[in-house]
Amino acid sequence: MARRDASDLAHRLGRQAEAVCRHYLSSGRRCGGYWLVGDVRNTPGRSMYVRLNDSPRGLAGKWTDAATGEHGDLLDIIRESCGLIDFKDVADEARTFLSMPPSEPDPRWQHRQSPAPHGSPEAARRLFAISQPIAGTLVHAYVWERGITDLRGTGSLRFHPRCFYRPDEHSPTETWPAMIAAVTDLNGRITGAHRTWLDPRRRDKAPINTPRRAMGDLLGNAVRFGIGGDVMAAGEGIETVLSIRQVLPDMPMLAALSAAHLAAILFPDTLRRLYIVRDNDPAGDGARDTLIDRANGAGIEAIVLSPELGDFNEDLLTLGINALRTQARSQVAPQDAARFMALAA
Repeated sequence: MARRDASDLAHRLGRQAEAVCRHYLSSGRRCGGYWLVGDVRNTPGRSMYVRLNDSPRGLAGKWTDAATGEHGDLLDIIRESCGLIDFKDVADEARTFLSMPPSEPDPRWQHRQSPAPHGSPEAARRLFAISQPIAGTLVHAYVWERGITDLRGTGSLRFHPRCFYRPDEHSPTETWPAMIAAVTDLNGRITGAHRTWLDPRRRDKAPINTPRRAMGDLLGNAVRFGIGGDVMAAGEGIETVLSIRQVLPDMPMLAALSAAHLAAILFPDTLRRLYIVRDNDPAGDGARDTLIDRANGAGIEAIVLSPELGDFNEDLLTLGINALRTQARSQVAPQDAARFMALAA
């Protein structure tokens, strides 16, 4: 029902493509048979073009952003320019524009969602839901630039092409591409999200004051890679944990996002041995000591994995993967090296 409804609405909107663009993409202008604008969120510019008339090349209302490769139809323009998430809200907005009667209630879209409280777990869940898998995106390029090429088990990471960033309450909101990481509890429920804003020109963090920010309920929870069992590893940063996972790709791991949160992670009932992936700084030492005490008190063996340099991503980039593999082999239990370690290429 929703799919048929969407197709019908998109067709009706396509008959008025230019009027839709003038209303929802007012920062753009017509140029021949296209409407040019910066992006689907109505930013000034010329990288996005919307087809205004049916032609052998495509239907009216179809659009492409040449800068990002994004594409869609006029319903997508309404969704993104208005900041909507649910199809029911998008469809009702489209009907209002077309002067059509409101839709009949659909069991799948019974309640119009109100905006989620800023920084709340619900806001985090919605952000992750509207982001996309990382394959072929800037996130993929960013982590490869950090030496992280084995991305098995990274479904907790997604990409958002234009994630809102506000330096402070007195500054205007900006948009940057971002890596979105889902923070989950022991049951796999999303409780928060971590954003790493990226610079598309340098495949690095964006040149802003705080390129990393977390939201939601973080204490005890983490960004998880792989399914936890009797053995797992825990560290602070996402890139740090993914770096050691390059040589231990089958070991479940988690990133707690800070030293304080690392010290407070919750242990699954199945855990028997915990590897603590420490950063080489005073905060990392404190998290290590606290976590060792907590693990031992719970009857869990704790083993520390220490980098040669500042952290394991620095080791990976500076010393190389073979040195990292040798380093890991000397620190993990022999049975875990046999079970989790990748063979040298």
